[in-house]
Amino acid sequence: MLNKKEIVAKLAAEFGIKNQMATPRVTKVVVNAGVGSLVKNKEALETFKKDLAAICGQAPALKKARISVASFGLRRGMVAGLAVTLRGKRMEAFLERLFTIVLPRLRDFRGVALTGFDKAGNYTLGIPEHTVFPEVDIAKGAAHGLEITIVVRAKNPEQSRRLLALMGLPFAK
Repeated sequence: MLNKKEIVAKLAAEFGIKNQMATPRVTKVVVNAGVGSLVKNKEALETFKKDLAAICGQAPALKKARISVASFGLRRGMVAGLAVTLRGKRMEAFLERLFTIVLPRLRDFRGVALTGFDKAGNYTLGIPEHTVFPEVDIAKGAAHGLEITIVVRAKNPEQSRRLLALMGLPFAK
């Protein structure tokens, strides 16, 4: 994995960027998890909150339902999800662990899809089980999925893709 200065220099050369501050960079990482199945079981919800805090290095924020949906058994004000926003050193440490340890541990992993980019160049990927993170004790509870969004400041998705590739994100061929 290249360091920051090498990545900035390489991106500036490839895309013809003269100002170093205009090169693409990751601004934040947002980790989301729905907890619909855990709403009725407070103990399981607390265990999942602790797992998410261990994975990210900071406590997750509770996201409450804005509307009631009877078919889901969800009432306004009930906890519907957990979210963590990472910036700075915690973000960098999380991304390094994600790229080098977690993704290769996924079953049948052959790289992440290129379809996860939006028009702004942000990348979103789903992890089917949070138990692939080394901080989580597999025996303690059930596995839950996570959604990880890497927010990138770039002019287009191509610059974003190149930045993430240089950082070590393994894309599928």
